Amino acid sequence: MSQSVAKLSPQALWQNFSALNSVPRPSKKEEKVQAFMIDFIKELGLDYYQDAAGNIIAQKPASAGMENRKKVVLQAHLDMVCQKNNDTQFDFETQGINMLVDRDWVTADGTTLGADNGMGVAAIMTVLASDDIAHPPLEALFTADEEAGMTGAHNLEPNVLTGEILMNLDTEDDDELSIGCAGGIDNDINWSYAESAVPQDYQAYELKVKGLAGGHSGMDIIYGRGNANKIMNRLLLNMGSRFGLSLTRLEGGGLRNAIPRESTALVVLPKHEVESAMAHWDQIAEELQSEFATTDPKLEIEYHEVAETPAKAMAADDFEKFTLAVQCTHDGIRRLSPDVPDLVETSNSLASVSLSEGKMHAKALTRSDRESGKMDMAHSVAAPFKLIGAEVIHSGSYPGWKLDPNAPMLAMMKKLYVEMFEEEPKVIACHAGLECGLLGQHYPNLEMISFGPTIRNPHSPDEKVSITSVQKFWNYFLEALQRIPEKNK
Repeated sequence: MSQSVAKLSPQALWQNFSALNSVPRPSKKEEKVQAFMIDFIKELGLDYYQDAAGNIIAQKPASAGMENRKKVVLQAHLDMVCQKNNDTQFDFETQGINMLVDRDWVTADGTTLGADNGMGVAAIMTVLASDDIAHPPLEALFTADEEAGMTGAHNLEPNVLTGEILMNLDTEDDDELSIGCAGGIDNDINWSYAESAVPQDYQAYELKVKGLAGGHSGMDIIYGRGNANKIMNRLLLNMGSRFGLSLTRLEGGGLRNAIPRESTALVVLPKHEVESAMAHWDQIAEELQSEFATTDPKLEIEYHEVAETPAKAMAADDFEKFTLAVQCTHDGIRRLSPDVPDLVETSNSLASVSLSEGKMHAKALTRSDRESGKMDMAHSVAAPFKLIGAEVIHSGSYPGWKLDPNAPMLAMMKKLYVEMFEEEPKVIACHAGLECGLLGQHYPNLEMISFGPTIRNPHSPDEKVSITSVQKFWNYFLEALQRIPEKNK
């Protein structure tokens, strides 16, 4: 446990967050954190249930005098996005997060922090463990595998929850109330390409794109940040026809829902073209650093000679097909909402591209709050790759969460926010994939709202959470629990 973080206020919440962050919790490898949460619930003497998908549901009776209030489901996901800086040595499967306090922020040492959605989990833990917080009857729903496909929410059983109101604690600005979100779909791309022998007069170079800001490919897509896969492709495009360059290995990006921050390529080119190729890279690097100076001021493009030249590289025709297909792949905003100011309606993120030894795999995550827009974007992503003979599989589709601006819970939360902070909250739909869309499919009569503390740069090693915002969120959350209406009202 990080002692400096555990001493922050509200202390019980930060202690639970520190305890949670000491447990490894990558998506799809959540056995340790699930065992941790079950032990925590057992020690409190509360009833709980774990379903086949790994979701954990705990029950806590109402505090004295609130037995007749509507039952509330408090919901957050246990897993976290695991990203680290290239020079950080860290194993997310065995190590706890090393947290740091930097003025008003808690961050991590070269890795994601896990405030998304660990702050929500810690808040629920704190309410479950408390004997002096006034609250209605509660169900705590800790979902599994949110970040890598929402499989927990997808497979939640339809007759487990009995609550009437759901508070999703997974929003990342403390002045926002979320009442809608985008749906999404994964695009998995596989392609086999031809290789040819590398001539003896060729030299190998490693080409690297790094230092990009990255971030959440839903929440941060609106900022126009650079995508390492697309930037790398700009460095490779037309290099075959101009300089005889080819590609032997490529590794760019990683997680499906994070904007790619780094890409590394191993290329080969004729020795007599090295000087011209380097001049070309330098020119493009200068242009790119100017282009992305505002959004990605730390962008770096490096190249260096590699001692051993590979025996094979991608055949010239397939190198051209590959770079043209990536060039044609849309990345970023496709359409802004015509109805909600500053809301992204449809987007795509080319999350990862890797290739070696005749096999290429890429993944893109398409998001939209319109089902028709989502599928149209997914087909647009597939098109250039299908034209070069690749297999494209669409999977993991999940629905958006439709706005209900007249929901009674929203009216109560807005009124309370004004009372406490003397300003109107922002009522929004977000471009991230909250689990509320899926939960609403299983429980269509469940009234839902999402809110949380201010988190910046989620899904990247620059992730941080505001200390003062956590205090604000906590006070608002506790007061909201006391305002839950009585049954049948």
